[in-house]
This record gives sequence, structure tokens and C-alpha cells, in this order.
Amino acid sequence: MKMHLLILTLLLQLQAIVIPTTLALSICKNSCGNIPINYPFGLQDGCGAPQFRNMLNCTTDLFFQTPSGSYKVESIDYNKKSMVIYDPEMSTCSILQPHHDFVMAEVQTAIIPPSQDTVFVLLNCSIDSPVLNHYKYLCFNFQGHTCDELYGSCNAFRVFHLSTTTNSSPPCCFTSYNTVKFMSMNILDCTHYTSVFDTAKLRGVGPLDWVYGIKLSFSVPDVGCGACEKSGGTCGFDTDTQGFMCLCSSATNSTRDCAGGSVISSGQKIVPWTHCSQLLVSFLAVVTGLIKVPLILQI
Repeated sequence: MKMHLLILTLLLQLQAIVIPTTLALSICKNSCGNIPINYPFGLQDGCGAPQFRNMLNCTTDLFFQTPSGSYKVESIDYNKKSMVIYDPEMSTCSILQPHHDFVMAEVQTAIIPPSQDTVFVLLNCSIDSPVLNHYKYLCFNFQGHTCDELYGSCNAFRVFHLSTTTNSSPPCCFTSYNTVKFMSMNILDCTHYTSVFDTAKLRGVGPLDWVYGIKLSFSVPDVGCGACEKSGGTCGFDTDTQGFMCLCSSATNSTRDCAGGSVISSGQKIVPWTHCSQLLVSFLAVVTGLIKVPLILQI
């Protein structure tokens, strides 16, 4: 009778054990197409860092969401902390697009702004444009390139050169994101824009060979994500408090990591695997009759 009670006690304690979450599969999607999705980004709410909440959307491709639209993500470099996006509505050397503004949310401008080596080029500007008058200091020399070179080299931009009644091309302006951040294309009085990155490599390189797109530079909040990942968890956050959360499984989340004894969202306690092993050994020993004395086990 005592033996039966002891076996029953062991079974009940084993049933209450939460298997170590280092063995659990990640509950956050870790890729979209061929682009890996790592911290601080996330595709599901609660994954990644809260500052980057709802910035990415994965359909057939990965897109970066801003107030002015969705922009295809070309690549993410987690070592250099950069993301390259492409605006399908901006003009390039090969295609002239309608009037368009690129706008980011304030939080995006703060934590994932366009990099310093991304240049915005305002095209076909009026002589009354503010960047050619009161704010002309916002335009700078771009690796020795000129408006005439841009209009003459690109098929898409030659229409600007041909439409002028004088021998000169309409003004353009090489500037930074801050200019288009504070002034819309209507205020700037320029009809089109394009953007290029890795500008340090473009001296002496013609517009046909420029790398068109927008490179964003992001920062990674230091909240102890490394310890979480080493323990087998995935870095995320509480969707209510936005506090850091180490996601261990669909049922267990830790405020630190997925090691033994961490507090989890369901109010349970993760039992270290060593304790679980001891209980299993004791159980087998009792069943085989190797241990005759009742054991008192506590977790």
C-alpha cells in the first residue's frame, strides 16, 4: 500500500513538471522569404523589441511599414545594423515616377533613420524652391556629381533637360533625409525625387551605376537578449507592459531567460532538468524495488 502511494506521489510530481523550455521550438517566425528575422525585429506582436512593433509585414515578401506606405526590404545586415529598403514609387535613372513623398513615423526616425551615407536627390526643382533660396545650405556637393550629369546620363531624367527653354537644366538638390522629413515635395517645389546609398563609393561613378534605394541604420536595445537566446529562448516583450520577455514556449515566458527557476507568465515554475532527472531515477528505483524506504521529494 505504501509503495502504491509513493508511486502515485512521484507520478503527480512528474506531471507538474514543466519540461525545460530550451527544448521548445521558437514561437516567433524567424524568416520572411530569404531574409532572416532576428531581434530587434519581429513579425508577430510580442516578438522582437517593442520599439519596432508592427514595423515589418511579411506577405510574399518582407515590407517596412511607414505612414507613407510599404517599402520592400531588400536586405538586413545584423552585424552592421542596417536595413536596405526600396521605394517602388520613387524615380530612378531608368524610370520616372509620379510625385511622391517618403515619410517615417517619429519613433522610426529616432531608432531606425536613413543612414548618413544615404542621399536624397530632389529633381526638376523650381527656381523658387526654398532649397535654392533661403534654405540653399541644405543642398550639398555629392561626390562631385552635378544636375547636368544626372539629367544627361539617365533616360528617365532627360525629359527635364529637353523641357527647358534655356540652355541650362532645371535645378536639382542633393540633400539628407532631414530635408524631406520637414518639407513635403510640394513645399520643396521639386517634382520628383530619388535616393541612393553607399555614397562614399560613388565618386567618379555615373548615375547609371548608382545603388538606388534607402539604407536605414537601427540600434539594438540592450535588455539582456543575449542571455535569453543562450538559454534557448527568443527575445520578445509583454504586449501589455512592453517590458522585456524571454519567450520560452507557447505557454511559458520568462522575465530573464529560460533557465531553471525563472518566473513564467502562467505563474508556474520551470523545474531544472537535473531535478526532473532525479525524480525519474527515484521513480524507476522504486518500481524496480531497489529502494525500500519511502522518499520525501520537494520541488
